Amino acid sequence: MNLKKLLREMDFSVSAEEMNYLKSETEKIVGLLKKESGRNAEVFVGGSFAKGTLTKSENYDVDIFVRFSKNKDLSSELEKIIRKVAKAMRLNYERLHGSRDYFRVMPSKKLTFEIIPVLKIRKVKEAGNVTDLSYFHVNYIRKKLAVGRREDVGLAKQFCKALGVYGAESYINGFSGYALECLIVYYGSFEKMVGAMTKIKEKEIIDIERFYRQKSDVLVELNESKTSGPIVLIDPTWKERNVLAALNWDSFKKFQEGARKVIKKPTREMFLVKKIDVSSLEKFAGKKGAEFVHVRLETDRQEGDIAGTKLKKFAGFLSRELEKYFIIMANEFSYSGGKIADVYFVVKTRGEIIRNGPPVKLIREVREFKKRNRRTFVRSGKIFARVKVGFGGAELVEKLGRSNGVEMGIVKVLLAD
Repeated sequence: MNLKKLLREMDFSVSAEEMNYLKSETEKIVGLLKKESGRNAEVFVGGSFAKGTLTKSENYDVDIFVRFSKNKDLSSELEKIIRKVAKAMRLNYERLHGSRDYFRVMPSKKLTFEIIPVLKIRKVKEAGNVTDLSYFHVNYIRKKLAVGRREDVGLAKQFCKALGVYGAESYINGFSGYALECLIVYYGSFEKMVGAMTKIKEKEIIDIERFYRQKSDVLVELNESKTSGPIVLIDPTWKERNVLAALNWDSFKKFQEGARKVIKKPTREMFLVKKIDVSSLEKFAGKKGAEFVHVRLETDRQEGDIAGTKLKKFAGFLSRELEKYFIIMANEFSYSGGKIADVYFVVKTRGEIIRNGPPVKLIREVREFKKRNRRTFVRSGKIFARVKVGFGGAELVEKLGRSNGVEMGIVKVLLAD
C-alpha cells in the first residue's frame, strides 16, 4: 500500500460524541470565567481545540486563556477568579509553576482544563511571555490552515506521538502542536512534509511569511541559543521566535528515520503509540545471556515538564554509568506525565575494564593508584589498571540511587520485579 492510499484510510479525529462533551464542558467553564472576570479580563479558548486540530485521545487537554489589560501579577489576579469558578463547579484546582503560574481544573479523568493568564496586547512585540502570543497563534492557524488540511495536522501529531517526538517539553525536545500546524501550512500536506524532512541534512530555515530578505539573515538576527537545532521555523506571527527551538538533533533523526520508513513501506502501526513490551525485553535478555534491569524512579518535583526533565536526566545518568561497566543492549524510558518514570535496561557485563591512571612521572599519584588497583600496567607514559567487573547492573543502579538520587531531584530509585 502506498502512503497516499493509507493516509486516506486513516482517521484520528475526535468522535462526535466526545466533541459534544468537550464543547459542553468548555462552554460551561468559559461562561463561569467570563462571569467572574467581568470587565477586568477577556476569556478565549486556545490550543488544538480552538484551531480544530485536536486528535483522538484517551484524555484531552483544553487550553483557556484569560487576557488581562494591565501588566501586574497576572497569576494572582487569575487565582482570585479561579477560586470562585472552582467553587461553583465543586472542583479542586491546582496552581502550577511556569514562566507565569497557571491553573489546572479537572472535571473528569477524561478532561483537563489548563487556564493560563496572559497579557492583552495589540502587537506581538509587546509580549512579555510566549503565552501572550497564543491569541495570535489561534487566529493565524484558523486563517491559514485550510479545513481540508486539519486531518494532515492530526496525522502529523499522531505520527510524532508514535515516534515519541511529540512535545516541546525538555524531556522530549520534539515538535509542538503549533510547530506541526505551521509545517502543514508551509508544505501543504503531511505527505509533502515528511518527504521534505527526509532530505534535510544541515540546518533548515523556514520563514513562512518571508520576514527576512535572505535566510542567512535569520542566523544573524536571532540569538544563537534559538538556532542551535536542526530547523529554524520562524513564528509566522513574530519574526524573533523560532517555533522549533526545542527540537534537538536526536529527536529529529528519530523523526527522519520514521519518515523514511513510512514513505518506503507505510503501515497503520507506524501511527500507533506502542507500549514498551517488557516481556520481550526479558526474553531478549535471556536469549543473549544478559541481565534485565527495571528501575522505577520517583521525583517530588512538579508533574509535567519539570518532573519529566528530572526523571529523564537521571535515567541518562544511569545509562552513562552503566555503560562504563556493561554493554547496553537495550534501553527504554517511559514517562506519562506524573512523578514516576520506568526505565528498562538489558545489559551484559564487560567482564573487565581498563581504568586510567596518572602519568608515571607523578610518583606520589602513581603510588596511590597502585594501592587502589592491583593489576596495573604502563603504556605510553601512563599507568593503567585492569579491573574486574564483579557486580551486576541492578547492584550498580541501587548504589547510584543511594549516592546520587536526592541531589539530582530523585526521591526513590526502586528495582522493580
